[in-house]
Amino acid sequence: MVIDKPSGLLSVAGNKPFLQDCLESRAKEKFPSALIVHRLDKDTSGVIVLALNKKAHANLGKQFENRQTKKTYIARVFGVMKDDEGQVDEPIFTDWVNRPKQKIDYENGRNAVTNWQIINKEKNATRVQLNPITGRSHQLRVHMLHLGFPILGDNLYAHDEALMFASRLQLHALKLSFFHPSNTQECFFEATCPF
Repeated sequence: MVIDKPSGLLSVAGNKPFLQDCLESRAKEKFPSALIVHRLDKDTSGVIVLALNKKAHANLGKQFENRQTKKTYIARVFGVMKDDEGQVDEPIFTDWVNRPKQKIDYENGRNAVTNWQIINKEKNATRVQLNPITGRSHQLRVHMLHLGFPILGDNLYAHDEALMFASRLQLHALKLSFFHPSNTQECFFEATCPF
């Protein structure tokens, strides 16, 4: 099952009663066997895939683990980026003191790589395409912050001006491709960017 997740909806339930509404529970209402394969942050919108049986779940999970999937995101970041494209190769680790935040950590961090390319420049912002090679928690948000361009509307990493610039996190999972678990045919999905 492939879904265009709205911003503001958790992928999986949280550990508190008020965090039970999520994409997975909503999917299970119609398809009781639905299983989350990967996650998008609560405030990130866009393409996400769920498996409808355990065999498909294992297959898709391996594809994500082995980096056989291809993911494209769109973000609007604060400030005008100068270069047209680049790569961020900086390790990420949980910022235990400030959870759920993540941080660049050269001692303990796990390898994290993001390719980026400018789509267009605005007066005080840049629209950029992001292609994560790895899939760490908050990877795109942390990597753009590391470059000095926080994602607009980011309530965890953006400074006040960048936070107030947008009414929601300006991060969207635009495209996802993977190999169908049953017949290995490559599948491509795209969800229109809402900002």
